[in-house]
Amino acid sequence: MMSAYVVMIRERTLDQDEMVLYAQLAKSAREGHQVTPLARYGAMEVLEGSPAEGCLIHEFPTIKDAQNWYHSAKYQEALKHRLKGAEYRVLIVEGLEA
Repeated sequence: MMSAYVVMIRERTLDQDEMVLYAQLAKSAREGHQVTPLARYGAMEVLEGSPAEGCLIHEFPTIKDAQNWYHSAKYQEALKHRLKGAEYRVLIVEGLEA
């Protein structure tokens, strides 16, 4: 079994109030899922590519677990607010075998 990582790159904030609501809902959407936060909007430096405002990385046991979290009803409710609140790039990447 290989871990999977959800990487969220916030490119530009559009509505801070929507982002506050998103943060509240996204937190509760993690309940019941095996999520390990690895990085959450800390200091960062963009070495190549377009500027970014922030980055979040969460670890899941498998790609399927990450997909189940993303497509869950609770996260989909939170997602509505993130889409109004900011422009993001979001991806799931499979880790390496240990």
